[in-house]
Formats: sequence, C-alpha cells, structure tokens
Amino acid sequence: MNEVVMRIDAIGDDLRAGDLESTGLRCYPEKQMKQLVETGVFRILQTKEFGGYEGTLREFLEAVMQVGHYSPSAGWIAGVVGVHPWEFSLVNRQLQEEVWGKDPDTLVASPYAPFGRARPVEGGVIFNGRWPYSTGTDHCDWIILGGFLTDENGDVGAVPQLRHMVLPRGDYEIIEDSWHVVGLQGTGSRDVVVHDAFIPDHRVIDPAGLFDATTPKALGCESLSYYISFGVVFSLAIASGTIGIAEGALKAFTDYTSDRISAAGFKISKDPFQLAVLGEAMADIAASRETLLDAADWALETLKTQDCLTMNQRLMVRSKQVRASRRAVDAVDRLFAHAGAGSLNLSHPLQGYWRDLHAGMNHICNVAEPVYQGYGLDLFGEELPPGLFI
Repeated sequence: MNEVVMRIDAIGDDLRAGDLESTGLRCYPEKQMKQLVETGVFRILQTKEFGGYEGTLREFLEAVMQVGHYSPSAGWIAGVVGVHPWEFSLVNRQLQEEVWGKDPDTLVASPYAPFGRARPVEGGVIFNGRWPYSTGTDHCDWIILGGFLTDENGDVGAVPQLRHMVLPRGDYEIIEDSWHVVGLQGTGSRDVVVHDAFIPDHRVIDPAGLFDATTPKALGCESLSYYISFGVVFSLAIASGTIGIAEGALKAFTDYTSDRISAAGFKISKDPFQLAVLGEAMADIAASRETLLDAADWALETLKTQDCLTMNQRLMVRSKQVRASRRAVDAVDRLFAHAGAGSLNLSHPLQGYWRDLHAGMNHICNVAEPVYQGYGLDLFGEELPPGLFI
C-alpha cells in the first residue's frame, strides 16, 4: 500500500526519535504512536466496512518492515497490533460494532497464549488469568486473551478447548512495572491480569475456523487474505517486524562505516574484509525480505484455485518464514562483529538494533526447529506433534 509506506517515510525521523525515548519509558511515546496510527498501517488488513483498506498481506508486511526500519519497537507494535484487525474482520457483527463502531482506529492488544481459564455461565463465561508480553497494550482500548474452557470445577479436561476472549479496557489490569528487558523495550509489552471478568458469548471466539479457513468461508469473505491460516498470517507479521529491524541495522552499519577510520588510520569503507561482510549481509537481508513477500504472494495465488491452504502448504510457508528471520539475524550478527568497539556504546544505534533483533528472535513464531520438524513429519506422512502454531 504505497500511500501508507509514503506516510511512514514522512515521519521516519519522528519514529526514530520515539524509539530512543521509548527505552527509558519502556513504552512507545504517545506522540509518535498517534503519528503511526495516522499512517494507516493498522488499517491495512481491516475490513472496508469498518474503515479499513482490506489490503493484501504483502502490503501489510511491506508497511511493517518500513516502520521497523526506522524504529524497532514501533515496527514490532505495528506487526503485532496490526494483525489483530485481520481477526476482527472475521468476528460477529456485534463485536465489530463494539470495537470499531465509534472509531475505526481503535487498537486491540493480545496475547493469545492460553494462560486463562473460562468457566461457562449463563450467557457467557467467567474469565481469570495473567498473561505476559501484551505488546503495545498501553495504546489499546481492547484486548484478545487466550484461554481454555473449563467445567464447573475448573478442570480443562482431556481435550482442551481453546478460545480467544475479547475484553474492553475496563475489564483487565495492566501491570505497570512488568517490562524490564534487554531489547524491544519500547514495545511496552507488559503483563495483564483478569479477575472474574464476565465475557458474553459474542466476545468468545473459537479460533479453529481462523486456522482452517472455515470462518471466512462461512462469512462469504471476498478478500483472499482472510483465507490464509491465522498461524501463517501472525507469524509472517512477526517476521516482517524482525526483518524490518535487520534492514534498519544494515543502514546503521553503513552510516557508521562511511566515516569510520581504523586505529591504523585507514578508511574502513575501503577495507576488503568489511566490504565482504557488508555485501554478504546486504544480500542475505534482501533475500530474507523477498522470501517473506514471495511467501505471502504465493499463498494468495494458491487460494485462487483452492478453498484453503493445506497443512503441508502452511508448514512450507512457516518454514520459509522462520528461515528468513534467522538469515536476517545472522547477517546482522556478522555486521555487528565487524563494527568495532565503538558500536558497543549505548548511544550507538547499531547496538540497539542488534539487541532488539535478538529480543524478537525469542518470539515463538521465530523459533525454527518445531516448524522444521513439523514440515518433515508431514512430508513423510507422520503424525504432527500437538501445539504447532500453523
């Protein structure tokens, strides 16, 4: 979505300044967050009926990478919070009206980890739990929280029933002093707590149809982006934030190297070893970007001839995604190792990108080995292990 990317570029310096300020705040500043919302990045996957662009997955990923290039924390928020409108475009009308009816720029936080427990009662459930890592939560008025349904005694049962619970800001507590981390400090990914909240039935979402595309099919959605598995969409969003940070690190390295003089008095920009590392890293980061965008395009093209992506296809896209993230991070590691002692200074932008990048790699969507294992097992007709996010 070219106009969104152009708006992001127009506020690039402000986003970068906001990232520096956010380290001390442990939250992205309100001023720059408002500017980010105004670019429209959070509306790209949002249904047109409620003020969104209903754009393609590629357009969303490109915009998120551009934000991450200027500000790692803002890029991470754009990827995580920006993917929630995809899900909310597939929920019931009543919930859409509650969230977007008065303001289509209303933001929704998460996390989806099933740390909550929901006891059914008449008309809904009673919900309790505590969740870490609620990215951008201070700027959101609603939240999606994962949890399992229980029986009257609080037991989950032999076959857990996962649900996404949607709550307005007044029904959960943000734990202010719960985000002390080495990287991505500006995401403000604080803990949230819910105590005996009543969640009406229309705000309880069974996510199964978001993975196998039965939900968009039942709704008759026209946009093919809504037929991609939620596990694939969310993981690509995480990877786009990751690769955007890598692109920012590459620029920070080149900016620094252009004027750097070695201890022996030579220009580093003429050093053959530095140039070799730079060329390799540039190629790897560019390849990671194209791998991600190509995977998104391929998914949409495939859905022109079939109702949903098969399990093997979803695993293939996820394998490409985790490999793209790893390749980009390895490239930045090589750059950082050749950047000299000056890049270790906390005022140097490269060390900030490096720390944020490694923090991003701790997200479950960037953990490669379970995805590779799942792809191999499925390829050979073996049973998949439980819990794969695909």
